[in-house]
Amino acid sequence: MYTNVCKHCYKVFKSRIRTLTCNDCRQKDEDHFDDIEIYLKEYPNSNALQVSEALGITAYEVLKYLHEGRLNVSRGRFEQIDD
Repeated sequence: MYTNVCKHCYKVFKSRIRTLTCNDCRQKDEDHFDDIEIYLKEYPNSNALQVSEALGITAYEVLKYLHEGRLNVSRGRFEQIDD
């Protein structure tokens, strides 16, 4: 048995495998990740802050998916924003 800490609610829990989310937060985690994937397909040059503002989640959560290897970074292009 492994002792894990949930990345969302920080609850300490035991499981047979190493995991980053408790059972209570697993569906929330999958839903957020699916929303991020859909958003990035529509707006591929978005950064973590833009994704978080559009979806109502924290930029920290978006960056967690990046550090976990669930999201990939690509070199995008920058567009001039008119004032």
